Amino acid sequence: MIRFMLDGRAVEARPGESIWQVAKRLGTEIPHLCYTPQPGYRADGNCRACMVEIAGERVLAPSCKRMPTEGMQVSSESARAKRARELVFELLLADQPPREMAHDAESKFWRWAEKLDIAASRFPARDHAPPPDRSHVAMAVNLDACIQCNLCVRACREVQGNDVIGMAFRGHHSEIVFDLKDPMGSSTCVACGECVQACPTGALLPSVLVDEHNKGVAKATEQVDSLCPFCGVG
Repeated sequence: MIRFMLDGRAVEARPGESIWQVAKRLGTEIPHLCYTPQPGYRADGNCRACMVEIAGERVLAPSCKRMPTEGMQVSSESARAKRARELVFELLLADQPPREMAHDAESKFWRWAEKLDIAASRFPARDHAPPPDRSHVAMAVNLDACIQCNLCVRACREVQGNDVIGMAFRGHHSEIVFDLKDPMGSSTCVACGECVQACPTGALLPSVLVDEHNKGVAKATEQVDSLCPFCGVG
């Protein structure tokens, strides 16, 4: 066990636990978008929504990737850490469709924005957004809501092993693509749905949950544990 301080409390970390995992186990909520605790997903630390302050270190650290060390003093509630996280959400909010027109107004992103009391952004929106893709019979793709957290890439490539989803282009023009930027319905996607479950913003959704204008119109009413019928191992 590794003993360290978290928000003024003496805590213990189990082998392999990140600061975020320790905080979650002890009931401390730290925002997160590009990380999910589901089996098979590794932390990437690229959204910077889970930053914490560590005594003696100049820069903030992503709690999903940072492993505690003996005697470390971590603050998830310092003014600096909280303001950094709020700024991340405000920056991301600038490019999101308004919540009343969102593809999924109850997505992880919007729930965290509400908890942090971030309802508007002072920053200008981007001057372009990828067009919607409704070519797939089961899934709607609306990359105007994408924050490029890469959860869908990890879901497809590392969890399911299909390697259909990737990133293309560079800088301001980078975006999620299917195969060689094919429409999702024409790609090698097997419709397993893992990317839809991983997406924190509603950029990937079941097609029945949005209308012809890609506005969210319905919510899932039932959750059923089942096996995927599309592959030989379920």
